[in-house]
Amino acid sequence: MATTETVGGRAPAWRGGFGRLWGAAVLSSFGDSLRTAALPLLAVTLTDRPLLIAAVTACGYLPWIIFGLLGGAVADRVDQRRAMWTVDALRGLLVAAFAVVVALGHASIGLLIALAFTLTTLQTLFDNASTALLPALVDRDALGSANARLMTGQRIAGGLIGGPLVPLLLVAGAAVPFVADAATFLVAAALVASLRIRVPEGTPAPAGSTLRREIGEGLRTLWRDRALRGLCAATALCNIGMGAQLATLVVLVTGWLDAGATGYAAAGAAFTVGGLAGGVANGWIVKRLGRVRAVLVAGAVQTGALIVMGTVRSLAVLVAALIVFGLMGMVWNVNTTTLMQQRSPAELLGRVASAFRTLAFAGVPLGALLGGAVATAWGLNTPPLLTAAFFVPALIALIPAGKRDVPVVAQDDDLRTAHVQR
Repeated sequence: MATTETVGGRAPAWRGGFGRLWGAAVLSSFGDSLRTAALPLLAVTLTDRPLLIAAVTACGYLPWIIFGLLGGAVADRVDQRRAMWTVDALRGLLVAAFAVVVALGHASIGLLIALAFTLTTLQTLFDNASTALLPALVDRDALGSANARLMTGQRIAGGLIGGPLVPLLLVAGAAVPFVADAATFLVAAALVASLRIRVPEGTPAPAGSTLRREIGEGLRTLWRDRALRGLCAATALCNIGMGAQLATLVVLVTGWLDAGATGYAAAGAAFTVGGLAGGVANGWIVKRLGRVRAVLVAGAVQTGALIVMGTVRSLAVLVAALIVFGLMGMVWNVNTTTLMQQRSPAELLGRVASAFRTLAFAGVPLGALLGGAVATAWGLNTPPLLTAAFFVPALIALIPAGKRDVPVVAQDDDLRTAHVQR
């Protein structure tokens, strides 16, 4: 594994496997953005029933609740590199077959729901294996920089390039975005399969061990670590609010602000730009605060931005608030992922990551329903305030995790790491 010294820490070199993993992740994100934007547009041509259209999106989260823990346990048992390229190859073939069905005019709303559910089910294994594989490709003190580069690249590919490209691709035909998505899956699979670095096989299960017992071990490991437990609780609370925010942002912009589709596009672009800025600024922030305290500050600033969104009736102010919100959201995401990788035993990383993700994603559908309910009952500007209300207890949950007797940073932050009390 090769790393390069940078100001404030170590950054992963592109050779040694990380560059190929980065390329595969960015390509997959680009393809995912094409599919996730095209599926709802295709759905509205197949049915006028809002519940069925919403079901297509809901199936993008449901498999995490059902299969997320299982995906982590499997990821710890198998060769993670082989699991990743196999899953991507299978997803590429599935989407390619779906593109053929769309081109022939045989698509149905049931098929869209089945596709969304199947692809996300496979993603539970891919994402957990990817999280567990990265520490084998870069040095431990380069994980923060590696995660920042991965997430920034994915935000550029998905937010700045993929989403806006969909309308142009649809002009060429309804199947074209899915053809492009299938191609990105297959190329990403080839990149991961070409990794030549030695990656350890998953730890063999001890005699008498079961997946249920191994899943329980991952959950117990997450619970015993005070920092990870606090981060997971905080993320779960925030994601209930984020479900409300994501589900109702369009009515906030087009209804309360009366800014139309152009305003909604500006809001989405602002969030993406903020995320890119967060990827750049993360190293500087972590160097001065440490990882857990950086997450705490990020959540506090996001709470303030949400209050502004729900109280100031101005598109310009909303755009500025979303830039800040996206910046701090990237700081939150990079450092929670890095802390999982640094603090979890290597043989349990897939299970700890899956437990974290499953608990974090579980509240998103609930939040979406709450957001719709409060917008209907009390006004279109109330969902951001509801989201801010969920961020407050999340910040309280983070406070114990930031105490100095908990190791919150690696040595790349120029701070001493203390022994963790379990």
